[in-house]
Amino acid sequence: MKEYSNPAIWILIASFTLLISLSAFASDRRDKKRKGKPSDQSKHQSISPMFIYKPPKRGKPGNRVGGGTRGQGDNISPLAALVPDHTGLTTKNQPSLYWFLANSTTNRIEFTISNKQKINPLLEISLTNPDRQGIQCIHLSDYGLKLSSGIEYQWFVALVPDPDSRSKDIVAGGTIKHIKPPKTLTQRLTKAGMMKIPGIYADEGIWYDALSAICELIKTHPNDKNLRLQRASLLQQVGLPEVSPYVEKRP
Repeated sequence: MKEYSNPAIWILIASFTLLISLSAFASDRRDKKRKGKPSDQSKHQSISPMFIYKPPKRGKPGNRVGGGTRGQGDNISPLAALVPDHTGLTTKNQPSLYWFLANSTTNRIEFTISNKQKINPLLEISLTNPDRQGIQCIHLSDYGLKLSSGIEYQWFVALVPDPDSRSKDIVAGGTIKHIKPPKTLTQRLTKAGMMKIPGIYADEGIWYDALSAICELIKTHPNDKNLRLQRASLLQQVGLPEVSPYVEKRP
């Protein structure tokens, strides 16, 4: 083997060896990165696509009531009815109604539902104060109340900070109409798995059933952030972006 006595040659050989080592290391890093891509892609593929709520053509705008106070009242927890800005539909005669409470409260909470064709409310009760903020639910079946098909109803949730001054109430609500399920809807639901049911209701313009279905799925799959993301997307589509972030820890 030929020996080199010139130091410059040894420096050149060492530099060349180091360059080869660095190139091999970089190549190995690229290979590992490429191998990681399929798992990342499969992770994204497992996420169901967002479904789209298609409002019914006969929907009337302007039927949502925001959770604003009618008087002066600081430190009052705001609330929102989780409804579209038109009359929402349901195929259930005892649907669930959802509302949002931004902060826990000790104020009295009242729920009222009325037939818009009649003066007196069908039901007017005080609700048990929730033990947490976030999305709340009223099940009409708990009160034995059934909606008649084709009738439009109006419902409200009210925070009552001062029972002697009801002008300070914070009120939120919307309207609901019970309809017979279309044949296309029944056929689609029969063939669908549980995870697709909310999207089918949304696509058919059945607001209350779509929201109820996604909330029930979240109850049974509390750690599925994708379901919460879908619910947040559904609420954003009707102008309620501030409620129900998909990272919310509880249903």
